[in-house]
Amino acid sequence: MQKNLKQITTFLQVVDSGSFTKAADILGMSRSMVSIDIKQLEIRLNVSLLIRNTRNIALTEAGKHFYDDFKRIQLEIEEAFERSQNLATNVTGLLRFSSTNEFGQRYILPLLPEFCRLYPKLRLQYSFNSSLDDLVTEKLDLAIRLGNLKSSSLKIRKIGEYQISIVATPELLKHYPVKGINDLAQIPWITHSLLNWQDTQYLLKNTLGEKYPLPIIKGQYESNSAAVIHQMVLASLGVAICPDWLVNDDIHAGHLIRLLPEFYLPSQNIQLLYPNSTTLPAKTRVFIDYLVGKFSL
Repeated sequence: MQKNLKQITTFLQVVDSGSFTKAADILGMSRSMVSIDIKQLEIRLNVSLLIRNTRNIALTEAGKHFYDDFKRIQLEIEEAFERSQNLATNVTGLLRFSSTNEFGQRYILPLLPEFCRLYPKLRLQYSFNSSLDDLVTEKLDLAIRLGNLKSSSLKIRKIGEYQISIVATPELLKHYPVKGINDLAQIPWITHSLLNWQDTQYLLKNTLGEKYPLPIIKGQYESNSAAVIHQMVLASLGVAICPDWLVNDDIHAGHLIRLLPEFYLPSQNIQLLYPNSTTLPAKTRVFIDYLVGKFSL
């Protein structure tokens, strides 16, 4: 593809310049390389594009159609570059967005300084929230949410995913040993108030692809914050399902143990949610594009 684009660019410049020599000077190439590009392009297309003589060049009928088509594409590409270059100076106003606290501090906040430098006229209002209602009630432009969300009237764009695990401290497991799935019903759980752990999306799966539902669990403790749940697990109050990015360091340090390691839970999505409108404001569009381009776990 890259070779094709180079040959097409060379062909367009030859036609625009009216000669191989002038095109070579403009493109910073030798005249022989320009001639090779044109010849290889004609071989690839199996058609003659140019009629050559000692004084000038002329387009064949096929060459004229090819030139018209790709010249239009070239102009559209140049216009797109100009729009992108001017976008930073035209993006203004207040961008309101939210994410969960713990995820935002770890993954979103480090990305903001560069974004702010790219769009210096844009003001940001960043709030921490886990619900979906705030997008409408607080008139947010964008929400960054975790988990496999159910159908919504909002537009959703996935930008990544992460793994989740069932974890507990070694101290807790001394009192509540877990040898199999059914043992999970005999241990106190710390649950997330905004999520339903009994949902089918939390089916356990082994390496053979066999699926097993979680047993009816004892939700003794509850919070709407993953960070709080994390600390409660570390305090040996119960077992919980936590994002791997939140607990991996504790697992490696031996503070937490991943239960039933022969099973795994479905990966969870990292998603951008924004209003389902026909026109997307430039401030929202550039932030979405920035997160998609920069984000990785």
